[in-house]
Amino acid sequence: MQIRRTKIIATLGPATDAPEALRALIEAGADVLRINLSHGTHKEQALRAAQVRGMALALEKEVAILADLRGPKIRLQQFINDSVTLATDDTFTLNAAEKAPMGDQSGVGVTYEGLADDVTPGDLLLLDDGLVTMRVVEIQGKKIVCRVVTGGELGNRKGINVQGGGLSLPGIAEHDIRDIPRAAAMGADYLAVSFPRNADDMNEARRRLREAGSEARLVAKIERTEAIENLEEIIAASDAVLIARGDLGVEIGDAELPGLQKRITSKSLEQNRVVITATQMMQSMVESPIPTRAEVLDVANSVFDGTDAVMLSAETAVGNHPHLVVEAMNRICLGAERHNDTRLDCERLNVQFQRIDQAIAMATMFMATHVSVQAIVALTESGSTAQWLSRVRSSVPIFALSPVRDSRRRMALYRGVYPVAHDLPSENVEEALAEGIRLLVQQGYIKVGDRIILTMGESTGNEGGTNSLRLVQIGEGGYSEYNPSLEIHGS
Repeated sequence: MQIRRTKIIATLGPATDAPEALRALIEAGADVLRINLSHGTHKEQALRAAQVRGMALALEKEVAILADLRGPKIRLQQFINDSVTLATDDTFTLNAAEKAPMGDQSGVGVTYEGLADDVTPGDLLLLDDGLVTMRVVEIQGKKIVCRVVTGGELGNRKGINVQGGGLSLPGIAEHDIRDIPRAAAMGADYLAVSFPRNADDMNEARRRLREAGSEARLVAKIERTEAIENLEEIIAASDAVLIARGDLGVEIGDAELPGLQKRITSKSLEQNRVVITATQMMQSMVESPIPTRAEVLDVANSVFDGTDAVMLSAETAVGNHPHLVVEAMNRICLGAERHNDTRLDCERLNVQFQRIDQAIAMATMFMATHVSVQAIVALTESGSTAQWLSRVRSSVPIFALSPVRDSRRRMALYRGVYPVAHDLPSENVEEALAEGIRLLVQQGYIKVGDRIILTMGESTGNEGGTNSLRLVQIGEGGYSEYNPSLEIHGS
């Protein structure tokens, strides 16, 4: 049976709040569930996190929670009648004053008081992801007088971007500072930082997260022009990178987005970071029960490029049938992986490793691509060995046995890694391995006659202590009948 290597992230929302909907989402194949802190109350967000934990436990699945900060997004204020319809060449004024009046046909307030200082006449403003556009005509104090270029309906709280970027917004907004401890309290496994400008923004978020008592990993959402200018330093300061194609495409222009997506993916993989592709991947399935062929190709091409995960937003949060979207994405990923090139990237062999577990992981993946094996089994505490194993493309599944629940949840995002709960029966590595192998055989992941690679430390309970690998064949009577054909140790 083929096991999907690419991971699926699904966003929670009103469409998934019912217990049966959440169950169906997880059973359909969602590996990570995203809680968007831009929507809902803090009480609703905490309840969703608790429901995920309860449902995952009931289904005996390892599911990670990704909490997504709002970030310094500029939004419109409220309209008197909730929305207006603008026509081409209409004059419309954006008011950046602290206490702007309610919006009407002539203008509306904005959430960022510095907007009037950051734009100049001639700038093109893109509202509601570019569905409405307007050109800045003049600045009158805190008022930005514009001429509508592309008309349409404009509603409450819609976003604003400036084509080409250039806004002086901080990477961590005041509401993010308040939301980070809330994400820590709900037990998030990953925290997504929206609109970071540079590595300093990521470092600040990590510092605040650790001060809140959380060991969650950081995801940098690449969605503003300034982030592209500082791309490599942001990647280095992050644990994962998310290609947020909505705001990013609005700022840089749609023609530049495909090439930039490939660049972000390759740069992230070069630095051994997890990479996530997101935004409108299956947008038609908000209403339709099947995807368009263009959406199928979009998801498949992301898999071919090497993405670790593909993400769903509105499709599951407010869509008509969230579990059908996940099922469709699961099929597409499996289909793409059957045709994917999994040859080892030999450039990675030229790396000077700083840690033994990194060297063991690379040796394991090199062996897996040159010797016929059916599985890789990693005995790991922190999940770091599994993370390094996942950095190399391979068709061989990686089963990560760990007694640490937080580690297993984090590993749910790693490409090709399948976390398995394994409470080490003793400090004896041989006994731990034997019990782990029996567990995998019982669960049907491997079978008698399979040849597998084992990675482990010489003693259990040591984080980052993996220093050995073995190539073995499973016998009839358990671990004592395995025939090791190769064993490598590090010191």
